[in-house]
Amino acid sequence: MCSLPRLCTILVIVLSGTSFLLGQVKITTTSLPNGSVGTAYSATINTRLGGAPFIWTVSAGSLPPGIGMTPSADTRSALLAGTPAATGSYAFSITVQGKGGHLSTAKYSVAISGPPLGTLSANPASLAFGNVQVGNTASLWEVLTNTGGSSVTISQANVSGTGFSISGLTLPMTLTPTQSVTIMATFAPAAAGAASSTLAVVSDASNSPLNVALSGTGTSPGVLSASPATLSFGNVTVGSSVSLTGSLAATGTSVTVSSAGVGNGQFVVSGLALPITIPAGQSAPFTVTFSPTAAGAATSTRTFISNALNSPTTQAVTGTGQTAVSHSVDLSWTVAIGAVSYDVYRKLVTDSNYTKIGSADVSATYSDGTVTAGQTYDYVVTTVDAEQQESGYSNIAQVTVPTS
Repeated sequence: MCSLPRLCTILVIVLSGTSFLLGQVKITTTSLPNGSVGTAYSATINTRLGGAPFIWTVSAGSLPPGIGMTPSADTRSALLAGTPAATGSYAFSITVQGKGGHLSTAKYSVAISGPPLGTLSANPASLAFGNVQVGNTASLWEVLTNTGGSSVTISQANVSGTGFSISGLTLPMTLTPTQSVTIMATFAPAAAGAASSTLAVVSDASNSPLNVALSGTGTSPGVLSASPATLSFGNVTVGSSVSLTGSLAATGTSVTVSSAGVGNGQFVVSGLALPITIPAGQSAPFTVTFSPTAAGAATSTRTFISNALNSPTTQAVTGTGQTAVSHSVDLSWTVAIGAVSYDVYRKLVTDSNYTKIGSADVSATYSDGTVTAGQTYDYVVTTVDAEQQESGYSNIAQVTVPTS
């Protein structure tokens, strides 16, 4: 080795230089980020050179409340982490001690601001009600959400313009971060034409006031007509019923019928499933049935309640109850020689076969009291002799029973 003095000298210098570098630990992080109350904080302080293990201390001042310091697994760095709890400007020094007692100190200043302000958002950003008939209302939902980092207190919710209103807010109202409230906006046009408004939500949020545009168009109400103008039932026998049909028609715009009534209980309305909306240019049929409970004239007015311009729409109904009349058909015929009795047969004019309804003696007369008003009957008679032999049918006698 003495034969190579220069090589030996170089080797000694390198080893001596390595020992010097290992001993000089140095903090390389020169500044730390600021933070805010309630928001998670994290920053790393790094070193170079020096020999592990390292010992980390806060050598002057103090860390912001809520933030602590934790060395890494190899101790070469330290993590400042936590959730700041108080505002302020915090100056402190961090010292790291390396192997052999070598030290490095760095000074820092971290500002902690207050929590981020709350922010209100509206979903949807605007409300369009479209066409709404004058006299009707339309409602839409609006959701207000606190999307910020601190609570928001809503103090006012003002609607400008006419025809618009809101419900569902009890003020003042406080929304915590991510909390929402759903409100209802209603458009009730008082006149035909386009209308607009603004819902202004006033709060302590960073974006107060929050404005939500409202729009809609009032349309003229339609006209409802009843046809025919009068339903006349004529004479109806007490204890029976007669039904007549009518219709409701909408013109201009659609009409919604909410109720229909008749003041006289002898008239009953059917065929309308209420409420019913009748499109413009179309009609809806209905039936009125008259069931008189006593003899005499009966009148009433059928009233239709709707959102039509001419509501209520009326229709007159009239009828006369008539006491039931008992009908009978009296038959007589020429006496047949050798006949000891007669059998009487009857059928409706629309039927094919006769049915025996009774027998008559040699007087050759018979009274049928089982007929129905308005019906037409065919009658025939047969003779029965002493041997009980029955003849064929006689000629046909056709009778139409009156309706009253």
